[in-house]
Amino acid sequence: MKAMVLQTPEKLVQEDIEEPSLEAGSTIVKITHSGVCGTDLKIYQGGIPVDYPRIMGHEMIGDIAEVDGAQGVEVGSRVIIDPVIYCGQCYQCRRGQTQLCPTGAIFGRDRDGGFTEYMQVPSDAIFSLPDNISGSTAPLIQVMTTCLHAQRLSDIFPGDSVVVLGLGVGGLLHVQLAKARGAYPVIGITRSPERRAMAEQLGADFTFAPDDDVNKQVLELTNGVGADLVIESVGAVAVLEEAIKLARIGGKLLLFGIYTSTELQLSLYQLYFKELAVINARAAKREDYPACIELVSRGDVQLEPMVSHVLPFNELERAITMLGERDNKRMKVILDHT
Repeated sequence: MKAMVLQTPEKLVQEDIEEPSLEAGSTIVKITHSGVCGTDLKIYQGGIPVDYPRIMGHEMIGDIAEVDGAQGVEVGSRVIIDPVIYCGQCYQCRRGQTQLCPTGAIFGRDRDGGFTEYMQVPSDAIFSLPDNISGSTAPLIQVMTTCLHAQRLSDIFPGDSVVVLGLGVGGLLHVQLAKARGAYPVIGITRSPERRAMAEQLGADFTFAPDDDVNKQVLELTNGVGADLVIESVGAVAVLEEAIKLARIGGKLLLFGIYTSTELQLSLYQLYFKELAVINARAAKREDYPACIELVSRGDVQLEPMVSHVLPFNELERAITMLGERDNKRMKVILDHT
């Protein structure tokens, strides 16, 4: 079978490799579509270390080719794969925190992933997809599960005011999920006019550019108190500083962006004075998949507007390169393996 193999940083080649064989409790999935993520870019560049050679890709869907142990699915069924692998025995797993398993792994980083033709995965890591979710959008559900997991940790209630800083794919999913959970107002902030327009199309009540005196705008829209929850979806310390300013006294900060800085300067007194709850989220849990699939299936969350490019599977390197370019019109890039 064909696979896109990263031999060393920035050396990606198409190779013929051996097809996986079915083992007890596993499923063989013929991959039909996969999403290309910023994590893939960092692995490709060498910023995230992996063992080489490595097949990247952790956002993937496909058709069941062989199955052992999965309930309610059969050969030919369309499924999405949860890329998180966990032991089920450690303290974190016994506490239900499977996404934090110390000996866990992620397909595409720690084990070979979805930029291939066939994958062997645990049978409990697959979830059926309804016919009304297209293959060219379904890989985004994996991204959506991480957003839902984060919002579940944040306890959003109907009527809560939510600010989303950064309107990339993750930020736009946060906007839609906050609306689906009854938040009002949901306010999106980004420099990009194209992404502000998309956020409004997808349900944001208000959007602003950072230069629009955002503090004043948020205070006016929240009866002078500030936002109940501020979601930082950029991963920049300067944006986190802004998040502290926008949150109300007694409010919450959700750190969804990934920070790579080793040094930072923050208004720690304001963090203390406001008694802000700081929530950090990592990965997702199995339980997040059925909920996300249902939200997309019934139209509460739209994925198609966020897919800007669909490329053939063998153009993975082009897709990864696109992620490194500053282009506000480029959103999610999907690979078609068929």
